[in-house]
Amino acid sequence: MDSCRALLVDAFSTDPLAGNPAGVIPDAEGLADNQQRAIAAELGASETVFITDSEVAERRFRYFSPTTEVDLCGHATIAAYAYLDATGEIDPGTHTVETNVGVIEITVDDDGTVWMRQQSPTVASIDLAYDDVADALSIDAAALRDIGDELPLAVASTGLPFIIVPVNFLEHIGDVNPDAAAIDTLVTSYDAAGMYIFSFDTLESASTLHARAFVPSLGITEDPVTGTAAGACTAYLDTFDAFDVFPPTVRCEQGHFCDRPGYIRAQLIQPEQQNDKLDESNDSYAQGGVRVGGHAVMTLDGTVAIPSANDNDILEP
Repeated sequence: MDSCRALLVDAFSTDPLAGNPAGVIPDAEGLADNQQRAIAAELGASETVFITDSEVAERRFRYFSPTTEVDLCGHATIAAYAYLDATGEIDPGTHTVETNVGVIEITVDDDGTVWMRQQSPTVASIDLAYDDVADALSIDAAALRDIGDELPLAVASTGLPFIIVPVNFLEHIGDVNPDAAAIDTLVTSYDAAGMYIFSFDTLESASTLHARAFVPSLGITEDPVTGTAAGACTAYLDTFDAFDVFPPTVRCEQGHFCDRPGYIRAQLIQPEQQNDKLDESNDSYAQGGVRVGGHAVMTLDGTVAIPSANDNDILEP
């Protein structure tokens, strides 16, 4: 049986076995959809990124959870570019990658920080009962109503939509005992991928917010550290004027209640800061936007067997 190189890279952390692990398949040329699904299921990370050639960008990325293809994944993108940088396959600077949601801009700093330019944000408040959300999270609805007068429940997206749920205090974030089925019902009814809860009450003084993400629609009960959700939340905070002066960098701490602490940096990007070499006809760059950044560290480097391209038994793990 053939095999290919497979990595596990912990994104949004400089420490191994922390942050959010992503599978990375550096050479996925020729792999069929069912083979990619099977490899992602075998690696068991919340998402695995498969790297191939592209005709419209420097590389093409596809992302698979253990159960399905995902259009965009922040932490897997950060992980893949951290690997490419660490191995010298790319130099620091600006790069482009083709994804299912379009061409994305990636910037790698000299210190290894990887920044991912996300899609133009969409944010819309929703008429969702606090009691329903509280029941799905197994917390008191007062923890949501207390802050909801200023920051409503909303669906926000910078490539992957999340229901954004503000919570008043960190202790209530920690008390959450998610009901995956109930959360899945709520997010599906709003065509969202998951639910992202956050509080301005943080563990570290340098952090802007503490968050948790639940993505049962993709087979992920809780995602440790979530780049696309942090980007969506940053757009949400801007839309609803959460700050008198918006911070230059939003520092999101996440994963502590999963014993995988990680840190995401998110920044608003203004239209005049766009890269001229990107296609201006791409709607992802039509207006400002958000970029998210962080480090990553490789924790496993090996090979994985490639199943038959005609073997459909592994499509539904």
